[in-house]
Amino acid sequence: MHYDEAVAGFFANATPDGTVPEPTRRASVARRLRDAIEPIAMHPVWSRRNNEALAGLGLDFFSGYAWGRAAALGEPAPAVVVSSFAVFEPALIGGVYQAGRAACSRDQLLATRFSATTASLAAVLDGAEGDVAAAAARLRDAALGLDQAGRPLYAGLAEIPLGDDPVEVLWRSAEMIREHRGDSHIAACVAAGLDPIAMSILTELWVGYPLGEYSGSRGWAPEALAASAERLRSQGLLDGDQLSAEGKAFRDHIEDATDTAQAELVARLGDDVEGLLADLNRWSARCVDAGLFPPNAYKRAAG
Repeated sequence: MHYDEAVAGFFANATPDGTVPEPTRRASVARRLRDAIEPIAMHPVWSRRNNEALAGLGLDFFSGYAWGRAAALGEPAPAVVVSSFAVFEPALIGGVYQAGRAACSRDQLLATRFSATTASLAAVLDGAEGDVAAAAARLRDAALGLDQAGRPLYAGLAEIPLGDDPVEVLWRSAEMIREHRGDSHIAACVAAGLDPIAMSILTELWVGYPLGEYSGSRGWAPEALAASAERLRSQGLLDGDQLSAEGKAFRDHIEDATDTAQAELVARLGDDVEGLLADLNRWSARCVDAGLFPPNAYKRAAG
């Protein structure tokens, strides 16, 4: 999949301005931080500049995404990538990762990704209201040194030295925080007995997507999605194609467990979290307005 094809697909279903998914409206500080940083943390995925730079190394959109995230783990076996990413169809994500790794070395990938992403985000934030350097330092201090147990993607990112550029520090700290929460969320889902498709279905319905719209983008066959939905109905977690009351409570519990795993991070942010979140949301809005993150509030909330 090439960058323009990905943009055409993921940007087609924009939500109206002001759309706020119900879980975001009532979210904890930890969840609100996650939603505020998502377009910044994922800037390398949606930046045209970065995608064009990676294309020069032989990577398309999907292989750049897979190898770009997996590089935090070093040069892992495909099965390790499948395990860490969790929600993708295994043959799909494993194959795309292998194609990316065959196209360029990890050192080439990281150097290109860091320089292109930083330049792209710097252009977006040029003249932005707020103190980028101060926010970047605050996120960095909160993100570095967190417990790495059971958090492979976060642990890998935390071991890659940070540069001095405030924009790079902002992006990479946001990326670390995103993966720390993602690793923690997968652990909570596994502890709750969910398989990868069920994780995706419960999340998409919880944030407001229709059944199959988001989970289908993870490479699962329609038959596999239908079978998983039927199992969830038999467990009382779905009522038709929506979450049942029991299903919503079940998914809320997983979110609460994920938030609990972010307690140290939130404590490290200190006072005036609201001011920090306001800046991050403004800067993320710039990414969306620049066409460098999908204009879909449910996509942003689903991760």
